[in-house]
Amino acid sequence: MASAAFEDIVEDFEFLEDWEDRYRYVIDYGKAMEAMDEALKVPSTKVHGCASQVWLHPKIEHGVFAFDGDSDAIIVRGLIAVLRALYSGLPVGDVGKVDAKSELGRLGLTDHLSAQRSNGVRSMIERIHHVAAEASND
Repeated sequence: MASAAFEDIVEDFEFLEDWEDRYRYVIDYGKAMEAMDEALKVPSTKVHGCASQVWLHPKIEHGVFAFDGDSDAIIVRGLIAVLRALYSGLPVGDVGKVDAKSELGRLGLTDHLSAQRSNGVRSMIERIHHVAAEASND
């Protein structure tokens, strides 16, 4: 159920031999992500439960889900970019159907993140699913 952009990441990961290369890939993917407008970094967009500062700003247009995001930690910014690839462009009603744990598991991310980072990713996913569920009910 993952987006085409996420499938591209999965393909790229298949060619990367070790975790350090994959880690660099995630960091570079985050660096390439367009910066989030500073005006959107407000308490209502902040994700709690993350060790670093994280902001997610959902955008739902014509029933299609997308979001902007940012973090003060470079690896977390990369993880946000990966989550954007996983969810952005999906119909808002399909966002909650994505098994993020399984999809991220395809990348091996769940095996290589610290407990704090894993909790932060879970918090981001929960926020994404919550926003999409609310939008689906409107």
